[in-house]
Amino acid sequence: MKTDFLQAIIFDFDGVIANSEPLHLRAFQLALAEENIILTPSEYYARYLGFDDVGAFAAIARDRGTPMTDRQMTALVARKAAIMQEMMHGDSVLFPGARDFVRRAAATVPIAIASGALRHEIDGIVAGGGIADLFSTIVASGDTPEGKPSPAPYLLAFHRLCEAAGTPLDSRRCVAIEDSRWGLDSAGSAGLRCVGVTSSYAAHELPGAELVVPGLHALTLEMLDRLCSQDNRS
Repeated sequence: MKTDFLQAIIFDFDGVIANSEPLHLRAFQLALAEENIILTPSEYYARYLGFDDVGAFAAIARDRGTPMTDRQMTALVARKAAIMQEMMHGDSVLFPGARDFVRRAAATVPIAIASGALRHEIDGIVAGGGIADLFSTIVASGDTPEGKPSPAPYLLAFHRLCEAAGTPLDSRRCVAIEDSRWGLDSAGSAGLRCVGVTSSYAAHELPGAELVVPGLHALTLEMLDRLCSQDNRS
């Protein structure tokens, strides 16, 4: 389809394209167990889901009053990554409908990913799902000095999309799709339109979302085009 207002889409990854948040929780739990730190599901979803691995481990250590050296932090991140890789091996973790929506979106506008996940995790999943070549750019953990809720990941993805398009894009005609308040804060601060999906949190826990849907299976490009038209009509 042709869109009159929508210019680009930037996807969060975990909780939007990939149903991997439960896997991340379990990987965090197993990695932290070796430090005798217990992480409950309620704590993870309430406090830490929106951070990248370094940010989450740092916040957990701070909340526990447990100082960690850079070496300990590096070891934890590596341990958690190895656990994730083992859990995801051979399994498709794409949400139902995600592959089809990503393909429809990529056939219409430039698309990108802005995520706190590690690059090899993203690359492995999108390659396994047959959608790796559809994204103009992927911003992963470590690509910006700060992760979400800083706007840095979305700003970088947006600027790269402008370069790929060969022309300036209007941020208010570009949509971010997120599953957490941290991600919505990041995207909103970057000036993007914000859509929330309720895969990880209920609608009332997604402040800043201008449109809320159950998942990509329930989203259409027409809905995004209407969203982008709201303050762009002359």
